[in-house]
Amino acid sequence: MRRSRVFMSDTQSASHRGFTLWFTGLSGAGKSTLSSAIAEQFRTLGYRVEVLDGDEVRTHLSKGLSFSKEDRDINVRRIGYVARLLARNGVIAMTAAISPYADVRDEIRALHDTEGVPFIEVHAQATIEALATRDVKGLYKKALAGEIEHFTGVTDPYEAPENPEVRVRTDQQTVAESVEQILTELRARQLIPS
Repeated sequence: MRRSRVFMSDTQSASHRGFTLWFTGLSGAGKSTLSSAIAEQFRTLGYRVEVLDGDEVRTHLSKGLSFSKEDRDINVRRIGYVARLLARNGVIAMTAAISPYADVRDEIRALHDTEGVPFIEVHAQATIEALATRDVKGLYKKALAGEIEHFTGVTDPYEAPENPEVRVRTDQQTVAESVEQILTELRARQLIPS
């Protein structure tokens, strides 16, 4: 049985075990926003936490990969490996990558399960219309007009999780409401203190 570890902050001490909080969802659905907000709260409590943002991973760990299905799968597997490595060493690993294919997410979950590392999938869900409205770069508009190839959810597939541990509707909830929904689930699973 894995022992809980204790980590100290300037304000208090807190204990937690390592786990992976896997955010999936379309571009602009709020994965990075939610993971950053939760990471900030966790750091305030003295928790060890790392956020593996999809864009940063592509820059540093997966540089040179294309957006083909094969390369997307490689990228997601790399994120999954690093998350699992961190989590099994007592760190809360959060991912914020589209991770569009269910079979690869299921594969990563199975590897976590094999090692006894908790894997919590969070689906950040929003309609294409809502995402297009909040998209300041106009990428959805271009993709919907056929000007961008391989745009997930429009010209490339996105396989939404059927049974995620948490599904937040970021087009209907505030960031605070979505964060609280996620934290409630983590408390219920005794991954963080009540």
